[in-house]
Amino acid sequence: MRHVNIALFVVHKGCPHMCSFCNQRSISGSQEDITEADVHAAAQTAIASLSLSDAAGGEIAFFGGSFTMVERSYMLSLLEAAYEYVEKGIFKGIRISTRPDGISREICEILKKYGVTAVELGAQSLDDRVLILNERGHTAEQVCNACALLKEYGFELGLQMMTGLYGSEDADSIKTAEKIISLAPDTVRIYPTVVIKGTRLHELMQSGEFVPKGIPETVELCARLIPMFENVGIRVIRVGLHSGGGVEEGFAGGAYHPALRELCEGRIYYNYALGELEKLGGGSYTLFVAPCEISKMTGQKKQNLTGLREKGYDCTVKGKDGLSKYEVEIKVIK
Repeated sequence: MRHVNIALFVVHKGCPHMCSFCNQRSISGSQEDITEADVHAAAQTAIASLSLSDAAGGEIAFFGGSFTMVERSYMLSLLEAAYEYVEKGIFKGIRISTRPDGISREICEILKKYGVTAVELGAQSLDDRVLILNERGHTAEQVCNACALLKEYGFELGLQMMTGLYGSEDADSIKTAEKIISLAPDTVRIYPTVVIKGTRLHELMQSGEFVPKGIPETVELCARLIPMFENVGIRVIRVGLHSGGGVEEGFAGGAYHPALRELCEGRIYYNYALGELEKLGGGSYTLFVAPCEISKMTGQKKQNLTGLREKGYDCTVKGKDGLSKYEVEIKVIK
């Protein structure tokens, strides 16, 4: 059974702040407010294309904006439309994303009533200095309080973090990841900062006050962050913005790549293999990985093998059943 999200974007509705990085219309590619009719249309389209088991394992997801801070009757109309399919057992639940300061006990009661199963919070950083610089309008403490409340009500908890924000260095992102781990969410999304035209970050970039992190340094950082979460059982369900939807048109700088996660996971393999090979010395080697992970060990355009060769390690990659993700066995070629 596949996990399927029927994603609907609530474009910048309800959000009381304009964060430094935010231009929801560019990110979602949408200019129109969604309606109950849109919810029904998306659900019916998904039902027509999915098996019953896949649909039953899926969720109707309201992303973008700050769902719990939209005008109340509008929020309830969307929830009521989605709940029809949950109540009938067609989909397992509803997933929403919102701000940490958009969570209260009253909101949790409403979400429970309408079959919401998962709540993702846009934490972005757990450093108050970085939050202030990027005009988030909430504190790290509010993130912690919201997480505790959501856990009390039994929601699946997701946290979203950003790297490379204005005023943030890699060390800040590592500390944010450590604090997120202490909050024990079920899932995490990592969004390296992308500068979108029409945002405060774009202005800061144009003035030279902000220099966005590029792909290479972002990949190296995320190659550290992903294992931090996965090693403690926190699923990383997204790395980087989705391709399409207007992102490319609004892109002005920063770490955007349509296959960013693959680059990061390839770097994890490279770093591990290099560390082990350095213990063995230069020579020729076969690197065994799980068959489905061969392309990541090889790297895009074989960049991992090229990098290892430049350091004196002539390697080939082969698949081997029984190996887990990121596990590499090394054999000397005589």
